[in-house]
Amino acid sequence: METVNPPVAVKKQTLTAKAIIHQKYGTKACYKIEEVEEQLSSNVLCPGLTLPQKGPSLFRCFLQLPDISVVSEPCKKKKDAQQSAAQLALTKLGIDSQSSTPTDAVDELVSRLTYMFSNEFLSSLHPLSGHLKAVLRREDKRCGLLPLYAVISCDPKLVNLCKSIDARVESNPLLSIPIVKEAVARLSELVISEEELWIKRKEPYPSDVIPSLDNQESDITNGAVTVTKAVYIPTSLDKDVASLSMNMCSEVYYLDIIAQELGVVDASKVLISRTIGKASSEMRLYYSALEGKNLISDPEFHNTKDVSSDSSFNVRASYLLGQHVYGNVILASLGYTWRGAELFHEDVSVRSYFRMLVGKTPDGLFKLSRDAILAADLPLLFTTKTNWKGSLPRDLVCAFCRQHRMSEPEFTLVCNSSKSDKESLKSENGQTSVEIETFRCSIKIFSKNQELILEYFPEESFKKQGDSMQNASLKVLLWFNMYFKQSNADLEKLSLSSGSNELKCNLTSIVKELYFCQLMHDAQQSRDVIGGRKRNREPQSDLINKNLRIEGAESGSSPSIGSIVSLSYTVYLVSEGTEMRELLEKNDEFEFEVGTGAVISNIESAVTQMSVGQSICFYMGLPSKEFILASAVEYERVLSLLSSSPCCLEYTASLLQVTEPFEDRMEQALFSPPLSKQRLEFAMQYIKEFSAASLIDFGCGSGSLLDSLIDIPSSLEKIIGVDLSQKGLVRAAKIINSKLEKLKTVMPTSRIDSVILYDGSITEYDSRLYGYDVGACLEVIEHMEEEQAWLFGDVALGLFRPKLLVVSTPNYEYNVIMQKSNLATQEEDMDEKSGTQSCKFRNHDHKFEWTRQQFNQWATALALRHNYSVEFGGVGGDGSEPGYASQIAVFSTRNGPSVKVSGPTVEVDHHYKTVWEWNAATNNPAE
Repeated sequence: METVNPPVAVKKQTLTAKAIIHQKYGTKACYKIEEVEEQLSSNVLCPGLTLPQKGPSLFRCFLQLPDISVVSEPCKKKKDAQQSAAQLALTKLGIDSQSSTPTDAVDELVSRLTYMFSNEFLSSLHPLSGHLKAVLRREDKRCGLLPLYAVISCDPKLVNLCKSIDARVESNPLLSIPIVKEAVARLSELVISEEELWIKRKEPYPSDVIPSLDNQESDITNGAVTVTKAVYIPTSLDKDVASLSMNMCSEVYYLDIIAQELGVVDASKVLISRTIGKASSEMRLYYSALEGKNLISDPEFHNTKDVSSDSSFNVRASYLLGQHVYGNVILASLGYTWRGAELFHEDVSVRSYFRMLVGKTPDGLFKLSRDAILAADLPLLFTTKTNWKGSLPRDLVCAFCRQHRMSEPEFTLVCNSSKSDKESLKSENGQTSVEIETFRCSIKIFSKNQELILEYFPEESFKKQGDSMQNASLKVLLWFNMYFKQSNADLEKLSLSSGSNELKCNLTSIVKELYFCQLMHDAQQSRDVIGGRKRNREPQSDLINKNLRIEGAESGSSPSIGSIVSLSYTVYLVSEGTEMRELLEKNDEFEFEVGTGAVISNIESAVTQMSVGQSICFYMGLPSKEFILASAVEYERVLSLLSSSPCCLEYTASLLQVTEPFEDRMEQALFSPPLSKQRLEFAMQYIKEFSAASLIDFGCGSGSLLDSLIDIPSSLEKIIGVDLSQKGLVRAAKIINSKLEKLKTVMPTSRIDSVILYDGSITEYDSRLYGYDVGACLEVIEHMEEEQAWLFGDVALGLFRPKLLVVSTPNYEYNVIMQKSNLATQEEDMDEKSGTQSCKFRNHDHKFEWTRQQFNQWATALALRHNYSVEFGGVGGDGSEPGYASQIAVFSTRNGPSVKVSGPTVEVDHHYKTVWEWNAATNNPAE
């Protein structure tokens, strides 16, 4: 891994088009979003495709202003459509959105403050008007004194203006205090206190405005007291985070109540953080301005100060907020909102606090997305989107950046056209290279100031764009996860840990950006305390050393690598001395993919020893305290149990269901090249040697064989694909069409003149496909019932009558090798005729899998019946016992009549529906 030190790029603060519209029109600007149902012509996506295709979801925005109305162009995102409409409106109004300067922003700020203390504003639904009404209800000398930080925290527009004046406000909100003070000093109608941090009107509000306040009181009315739960975060790590109950009533300003809990004089001494968590949340940190270091806005003071020895530094609150916080802190969800005049209040539990801590790490974010903190782990592998459970890696990367107030990550897809020796084939005119499109996704992570701190560019490429993006995202998450677990490691050791040059990072910048994470990590390592004493995580008794207890009868359906398992589980905190227990986590149906590291190792180890219907019980030592308390519903009881005696975790789980791994993934893991590719190469070799001019792919699926045939020089002129899956046929059409469009350029000697894809069953006859040179049916018949497989053989050889037919199907006898089974240890379930043993099918969709003898009997009987000769071969392995992994029969015509199956007259049977058709003369008229 290389370390780079890119130059710092300061992010320029500019107002968006929508923000400018809001400045000028406020609530008079009406945005309306409409989803655009774009029905693309089939020919747009794939010429010749007869099935209609839905285009991507798009959005159009209608913006109505007092003077004009505009409509945006369709956009992929709703917010982009709104910004597009706002920009169109600015253009139409002749307003330059880039003309704002810091001087303009100062003037706007002064104007904004004037409006905030106007009579009109007092009756609005702005959150700050709620604060104004509350301080006007005070009956002492503090009546009308509005805390300065309430002004700053409640108005996003004011904050954006401060950022336009000084970009450093983005990372240090305290810098907005002197900016607001200077703006207020320019207003003769306002008074500001330098020491007390409050603002008030010089002249009182008119008497006709004040009475209206009585009609807009909060839901805490008539002096009734409402208890609101909050979380108290003490500075000292020797003290536990605790639940705090605050009595709210309409007669007392809620910030005065918080000030009392913090031990300060009044609300003007309370600092209010930005919202934490969801954007719509009112959850904030409240802390004291009397702690003088909280008001020091100079970053150099904090950067050069060793806070580890500062007893007033609150490492837990600082980690949560991402900036230095001193003194005791209250975490609460209450305040005035845009939704109404009432005071919003919502209980915050200690469990919520610990879940917020857990969600600061990539692993924690994944655990929370699965709602399985004590069971799930961030996977080490991404196989398919279907098998991945929980939030996708890309979404987790974005959430991680937002958690740490970094800029949105940048994802860049790169399309690669690779030329490998296996695709480089000789034609009549010499060497011809076939280009295969694959994708790689690079990711850039930026600091809040747009400084590049990490870049990942993978060497591995993928056939699907989504797979490349998710795999790259997972690699970035795993690196950050490693950083969090080893944040006290030296930089050189961390640099070497990636083991490749794919990931480059500015570790100095990362340490700076995640500074509080390291402080929190060091604090936890130095003193992992519960109830004032250090907790020992090592096993304390024989409970943990007990063997796994598996209960229930063996059903034979056990998971293997790649299986999707479903289980129910419970986790209890167990006191080893008193046998007291508390439920921590319960899940009635939890799914994960075996072999990817998606669960803690103890669960995966236990599950792989079970079969469906069995249950298991095992014990573990304690994980991090944050994980335990983030799971605990009864915080006080769990904390008491942890503090009173040595504890461990008791896991009980029942295996509900096992879904076998996809066959192709299992084959790719065991064979090189993959078994699917070996089958294609086997079939293509016969096609080439036969000098075939026409071919039918029975059960073509997504067109892997047809796709491969287009890549190689051959004598083929006409190619047909037949399948029942319209979805697969559409996918095949798009892939094949993209290659055929370039065919004459990359392979001038190609003779392919026509390609047609039909929707139909291969057990039904269509006379248009009679007498083709070659037919292929690769790994299809096992997806039918056995009688349907016999019917297909009769229809293919008796009616379609290809000169050559290649059929492959799994060799059931080879499954013991693929599934790493051992015949000597399995239950005896021998078939007297074949001498084989019961084993799992390779795919849950397989209706049957034949032994070599069963396949030989099927193929030989069909060959005799329809006057064909048959040869047997296979791919996967060397052919010795127990044969090839995929067994293959090659049927060739003999001279003489065949026994045709009964059915309608051959000449009039047209059962198939054309889905897509390509013709060289039509699609290449210039040729």
